[in-house]
Amino acid sequence: MKARSRRFVKDSDTQNFWPSFTDMISTIALILFFLMILAYIQNIISGSNLEYAKKQVLDKEKMLEASNAEISRAERQLRLLEDKIDKARAEVKKGEIALKLSEEEVELQKEIIAESNKELGNLRSKLQGVAFLRVGVLKKVKASVENELGSTNDAGEQLVSIADNGNIVINEGLVFDYNSSTVKKEGKELLDNLAKAFENVLDDSSVRGNIDAISIQGHTDTESSAQYNRELSAKRATSVLNYIMSSNKNLENKYGRYFVASAYSEFRPISKGNSKEAHAKNRRIEISIILKDSNIQNIISEYLEDSMNVFKDIYENTDNN
Repeated sequence: MKARSRRFVKDSDTQNFWPSFTDMISTIALILFFLMILAYIQNIISGSNLEYAKKQVLDKEKMLEASNAEISRAERQLRLLEDKIDKARAEVKKGEIALKLSEEEVELQKEIIAESNKELGNLRSKLQGVAFLRVGVLKKVKASVENELGSTNDAGEQLVSIADNGNIVINEGLVFDYNSSTVKKEGKELLDNLAKAFENVLDDSSVRGNIDAISIQGHTDTESSAQYNRELSAKRATSVLNYIMSSNKNLENKYGRYFVASAYSEFRPISKGNSKEAHAKNRRIEISIILKDSNIQNIISEYLEDSMNVFKDIYENTDNN
């Protein structure tokens, strides 16, 4: 009985052991299955993340390439800008040099202009001196006549006057009758004093040295023909000159070579219109001083020579500097 009981217990224990082992294996298998599922899911998730990460990396690489390309373009533009800046600096430097040269040239031109103005002022003064000499001679003659005869005659007519052109003007009515070339008695006293006055003035060698000729000019009005008026004006100018020379032989002997008679007929009127007053003013004797062109030319030549010497000195000094 005891043996049977022990066998029964052993069989019972064996039966109890296998279900427990089976349960355990099933549980383990189930756990492994879940682990596999979890691993699979994790792989899927990891794969997705990896693909996403790869995509992100590719996107970043593309962005980096784009950035690198942009940087390259920026670098090229920067190099171009640097080249432009270098060129601009070179141009500025060149401009500064040109400006400096220009300023030096301007200063040189200013100096030349200043010297030229100085020389031109000297020339103007000399030429004015010659011009004033011409007028001065005639004024001296006029003053000499007026000191002897007064400034007007009994009729209140001015004996001699200085015209706008600087010539002495003698009214025709004071010397000639109308349409005549014979010197009147009243006119002889005027011409006598005129002859003395010219001798006194020409005795001054400084005055005489600048005079080429003293022209006695005859002028008429527009009455009659131009040919007749030309002949009349020529006769009157010659009559005045002949009387002056016969009145003062010293004048003729010493200075006769300076005097000349000329006729202008009606072509140089000093009063416009056809009135009697206008005609009376136009009928006249004018006395003009003709200066030596050579003297004036010498003054101009001296000015040009001095000016060229000044310019030469300035440029030589500039070259030496």
